[in-house]
Amino acid sequence: MLEIAGRTDIPVAEGSHVTITKGTKLRIADFVHGADGLGNLNFPPPKGKPIDQSAAAFLVEQANLYPGKVTVVALGPLTNVALAIELDPAFPKKIGQIVLLGGAFSVNGNVNPAAEANIFGDPDAADIVFTSGADILAVGINVTHQVVLTEADRNKLALSKGKYAQYLCKILGIYFSYHREAYSTQAVYLHDPTALLAAVNPSLLTYIEGVVRVQTSGITRGLTIFDNTKKRYGEITGWSNKPTVKVAVTVNAPAIVELVMDRLMNS
Repeated sequence: MLEIAGRTDIPVAEGSHVTITKGTKLRIADFVHGADGLGNLNFPPPKGKPIDQSAAAFLVEQANLYPGKVTVVALGPLTNVALAIELDPAFPKKIGQIVLLGGAFSVNGNVNPAAEANIFGDPDAADIVFTSGADILAVGINVTHQVVLTEADRNKLALSKGKYAQYLCKILGIYFSYHREAYSTQAVYLHDPTALLAAVNPSLLTYIEGVVRVQTSGITRGLTIFDNTKKRYGEITGWSNKPTVKVAVTVNAPAIVELVMDRLMNS
């Protein structure tokens, strides 16, 4: 994708292939995005190669080089961010902000009724990150399911001369098919663009603040639970004295769709 965007100057660091506990391989939702993540269109392999550093080591290095100035936009399971915290326990205070796509706050999940896909992919890693003390903004499917790209929008992209619009139209086939089957809708949810734009322009969303813990076992594995910290509980538990994070609760969906469409059609 960097080669398509003409940005081969940006390094790529390969992430972990297994969960933080090394118990299982990281889950790949090929039925949503295709086996290659790009709609199964058999694009040629990239010419470039990843750098020698692991993703976790690269994150730690960048946080040390630019303390307080690096924003991590985490669009998948949080394994590599948790590994960075294990490598450098001071990482949460050195990183500027972590904007993560994950969680289903007060709504059903998208893997099962309890869990959203990215958190479900590595709930142990997610719990490490949420309780790390970093400046965290969580963008869950409770808001991203409000940001919808319709079939009509896709047709507009197909008719535009934008290079990225044409590319996106090609890879969206499987994603639209999945939404038709799973949600009975002629549209797709813009999860990743919403999280990315939250990092660029936080005013597009509103937030509440509290403690988030992640269920790591059982039928609710991957469930994100939010405590608004308004009540003082009598017992000392796994919730006690945990750092707070920000969780998105509303979103200016029309503005995000307009920004995405404009950028794609005028690329």
